[in-house]
Amino acid sequence: MTKRSENTLMPATSLNHGLTTLINWGLILVEGPDAAALLQGQLSNSVVSLKRTLSGETAQGPGAVRLVGYCSPKGRLLASAWLALFPESADSDDLFALFVSKDIAASTAKRLAMYVLRSKVKVLDVSSDWDVFGSYQNSQGEQSIALPSDALALRMPDVLAQGQSFQRTLIAKRKVDGNISTVDEDALMQWNSLEVLSAIPRIVLATQEQFVPQMINFESVAGVDFKKGCYPGQEIVARSQYRGAVKRRLQLAHIESSESFLDLAKPGVELFHEGDASQPCGMVVLAASNPSHPDRIDLQVECKLDALESGQIHLAMSNGPVLKIDQLPYPLIEI
Repeated sequence: MTKRSENTLMPATSLNHGLTTLINWGLILVEGPDAAALLQGQLSNSVVSLKRTLSGETAQGPGAVRLVGYCSPKGRLLASAWLALFPESADSDDLFALFVSKDIAASTAKRLAMYVLRSKVKVLDVSSDWDVFGSYQNSQGEQSIALPSDALALRMPDVLAQGQSFQRTLIAKRKVDGNISTVDEDALMQWNSLEVLSAIPRIVLATQEQFVPQMINFESVAGVDFKKGCYPGQEIVARSQYRGAVKRRLQLAHIESSESFLDLAKPGVELFHEGDASQPCGMVVLAASNPSHPDRIDLQVECKLDALESGQIHLAMSNGPVLKIDQLPYPLIEI
């Protein structure tokens, strides 16, 4: 990413590189001298000593970008977010940006704000006032997005797809009156596909409070810091880790594509094993059509480990589409 002073983003689209508005993503800003202390006590990952990134630059690497979870007291994920620190200047108060699913941004911000009390911090859901964009390019590409000087941007982990490594960047920019955000449908399809293939989960409204972090591999993709101290649900998350209580995991899978199957492949839709059609054995976490293979829908699914040992797993109903399980792109931390 390069920095520029203009207030526009220049789109370019192909399977190898593209930019689009992400209509399902929102933004929460947490600002003030006590912002780090508030988030440190609420999130599953540490925010202390996070590297500062000025607007117009791209936060990247584990020192500047964190995947975080926000849990209920029962240890179930209410939200997940990509977080970075973007102060207005080198000596100004902390300003944390949390890129979250848009359908849970308001409730997440409201819940965080409940714990402000007398702290010097503001929690704002700015999803209506800011656009969130997604940019991607493969390792062979020479395309680069000219990043406006007022934009907030963070680089997500690279994804291996179609035998190539893809870079991904989330970008937030304040809306300008009169400007209409453009969704590039082809770029959005590729972005969504890359997100699913990353096997890094994102909580949406349909999956709120469904998963302890380890059930969707959150600790294996660096979303949990077991040394950071207390946060809501911390005892349950730690117990699941050290007592080996998790018997469900996130898997990648795919089904054959059709219009009716695409309607079934949505977050929150349950899975059923052929050996027990009466009880669900898992749930869809995320799903997306594969632009390189029009006859394929890729899915992130949370599933009982014993259901994977033998027999078929069906989507949505006992006679629904059969899932074909794919290999994860990372090793699981053993529990």
